[in-house]
Amino acid sequence: MKIAIGADHGGFDLKEHICSYLKKKGMDVDNVGCHSKESVDYPEYGKRVAEKISEGATERGILVCTSGIGMSIVANRYPKVRAGLCLNEDMAKMCRAHNNCNVLVIGSKYVNPAMAEKLVDIWLDSEFEGGRHQRRIDKIEIHNCEC
Repeated sequence: MKIAIGADHGGFDLKEHICSYLKKKGMDVDNVGCHSKESVDYPEYGKRVAEKISEGATERGILVCTSGIGMSIVANRYPKVRAGLCLNEDMAKMCRAHNNCNVLVIGSKYVNPAMAEKLVDIWLDSEFEGGRHQRRIDKIEIHNCEC
């Protein structure tokens, strides 16, 4: 599975840790930046990951910023993107099981590297339950197209 990953300066260190972790697991990682701790604008990196998902270039994406909120807002503006901010293990499981989130968003201020590894593993390993949850996601997609 190919995973696009991006962060702003506030999420840089955690993004680098996650990239290394995913590569050790044998994942194909597309690191879209940022590539230093120099101050940058988070929308640029949220856009890069979200566009890859929207265009079908990658199946999944991970975004990291200080709170996770900004990246969530940016990513969810793109068609076919369902980004979920996850700060604990239950959120990581539910964002896949009920919302079929294809982008995991993490706030570096609230999640340490060990917890980030757990969140990534849960998010990657959890299955979408479908059924009534698919019906709800379909409604979101319909509303996206009407805008």
